[in-house]
Amino acid sequence: MSEQQPAPFIPPSPDQEPIPPKPWGVFRVPGFPRLFGAQVVSSIGDWIGLVAILALASRVSTNAVGLVMIARMLPGFLLAPLGGALVDRWNRKVVMVTADIGRAALLVVLPFWDDLLGLVVISFSIEVLTLMWGPAKDATVPNVVKDPEHLAAANSLGLVAAFGTFPIGSVLFAVLAAVSSWLANFDALSALRPEQASLAIWMDGITFLVSAILISGLPLRGRRTEAHEHRQTARETWRQIVEGLSYIRSHPLVRGVMIGLAGGLLGGGAIVPLGAVFAEKVLDADASAFGFLTTALGVGAAIGVGTLLWAQRRLPRAQVFTWSVIATGIAILTVSLVSTLALAIVLVLLVGAGAGCGYVTGFTLLQESAADEMRGRMFATLYTVVRVCLLLSLTVSPFVASLLGGLSDWLVGGEITVGGVSIGLSGVRLALAAGGILTIMSGVFARRRMRRFDQLEHGT
Repeated sequence: MSEQQPAPFIPPSPDQEPIPPKPWGVFRVPGFPRLFGAQVVSSIGDWIGLVAILALASRVSTNAVGLVMIARMLPGFLLAPLGGALVDRWNRKVVMVTADIGRAALLVVLPFWDDLLGLVVISFSIEVLTLMWGPAKDATVPNVVKDPEHLAAANSLGLVAAFGTFPIGSVLFAVLAAVSSWLANFDALSALRPEQASLAIWMDGITFLVSAILISGLPLRGRRTEAHEHRQTARETWRQIVEGLSYIRSHPLVRGVMIGLAGGLLGGGAIVPLGAVFAEKVLDADASAFGFLTTALGVGAAIGVGTLLWAQRRLPRAQVFTWSVIATGIAILTVSLVSTLALAIVLVLLVGAGAGCGYVTGFTLLQESAADEMRGRMFATLYTVVRVCLLLSLTVSPFVASLLGGLSDWLVGGEITVGGVSIGLSGVRLALAAGGILTIMSGVFARRRMRRFDQLEHGT
């Protein structure tokens, strides 16, 4: 798969004006509507397919859901460096189209192979292909939009495509229940198993085919990297993996973004497993309170991304990123101190706004700063960091809350009195506070890396 190097992409200093004055202008860039459309349809299908696969797994056995989720997580831990090296070696458009077609083919057969082994094998295989598609897409964005001013808008819209399509996927999954009931009346279709989960999985497969068609029409010239001048052996592949990891370790800005995102995920991710307990035990609210908090998180992210695009056009991008991470940590820390639902909702809204700004700006900084031949390996590594940090946050946070709760009961009887007011120090409250502090520290450390990069760039 030989490629021809496009016009060189010269990244600006991270302290240049970051936000384009007309963010919707990115849709006038040839190729971006196709790329965005592929992200939208794939994300809708992913939400439908995930629910359907988990429904099939729960029907197979009680342990199947956990095994399927493990199968979806393992490729990111085991194969990300190899996948990134391959993405940087091959034609990225071909990689994306092939991955889409491969995922569609696997989903076609899944309803007919719905025992535990089939679910695990197919889930693992789909995730391997997704591991190729994601870094290839993120590495391609700068080559599609070309103008650095459009990168923030492109990444913001990518975030909307990834998470804003969840309601659409939920509605479509519900509609498929009625469709499956209607198709069940036709005996000739019984061999096809036209039940809700099967229809959802096949719809997911169709979205991948639509994505492949859209991606295949991208106006991308080939890239030719140094790797193509070497014989592609296992040793050469290993050299490229090591080269990519060394690049990340030695580049202050890239390392700063990685640290900021990792710390933010470790600290902020605690809201998900602890949120329901926090709402019930600390806020003394009913079962619907956690739903209000998660909604506030999503709305806040949308507000943060909108603010980033429309109101903060003159702020340096590196500062936007680090202050977004720090602000997110401050909001999490403050959430841990409140005892009323209304105030918690407002603060969680701010958590979402900071997280949305940090996510978009971090990705944009990485796309601007990394050389084209390194982007696949860099984003593959980033996805591994994201998975590891999220998994740790989701699994470890409840244990941290339990440990801190025990220490609080032992040391201060579970509460302290300040100015005559008694404040409960439950484990959940302390764990959220610890997550906020960790997020703040990661933002501060990331800022130090950014300043180091600025000093190297300007010789100061």
